[in-house]
Amino acid sequence: MKKLIIAALIGVASIANINWAHAQIRLSINIGSQPLWGPVGYDHVDYYYLPEIDAYYYVPTGQYIYLVNGAWVWRSYLPARYRNIDLYRTYKVVVNGDKPYLRHNDYRNKYRNYRTSYNKQVIIRDSKDRKYDVVRNRPNNRPTPSHPTRPGNGGPSRPERPGNGGKPERPGNGGPSRPERPGNGGKPERPGNGGPSRPERPGNGGKPERSGNGGKPERPGNDGKGRPENHGRH
Repeated sequence: MKKLIIAALIGVASIANINWAHAQIRLSINIGSQPLWGPVGYDHVDYYYLPEIDAYYYVPTGQYIYLVNGAWVWRSYLPARYRNIDLYRTYKVVVNGDKPYLRHNDYRNKYRNYRTSYNKQVIIRDSKDRKYDVVRNRPNNRPTPSHPTRPGNGGPSRPERPGNGGKPERPGNGGPSRPERPGNGGKPERPGNGGPSRPERPGNGGKPERSGNGGKPERPGNDGKGRPENHGRH
């Protein structure tokens, strides 16, 4: 029984150590905190020493450390006397450790020849390695915009409009025409124009018929002249 308990404790301790080691590895990688002008090749950086200006840069907080009247100060910007420095060109020394500025003489003497070394390092901004895409504002880490696929672009096209290249169909343009109007090209039909005529008037070309005699009222007798018949005198 004791052996089982001991074996179980050893197993739990081993798992705990593995998890702790993984957590330490995750915490030690700070690529995303490194500046664009930092040199490539380092998964973790605490400080950069900048020989050109005898100053330091603390990566976790993004602050510069430099001397003012003999004392080290921490600032989020460089003073005016360093305004001409180009951080993308100047040489950077990676320093991992606690408070390297307290050993400043060692670093200054060791790297004094790098004060005027420019463009000697590949910087994060210019790297093609995708692992640096986590660095904020890196030119190559912006996601590709997902624009709607246009027709013929290898993806689904936009919904088609009816015929004629998406334009509304006009009559006779190979698509559905507008509703037809009755006869004569859509104009109202006139009499004799191949469509229904107006209502016929009785006789005489549509005019009201007059009774006999060319349309004049008939008079009784006299061959239609309407005069009264003469039956002779008695």
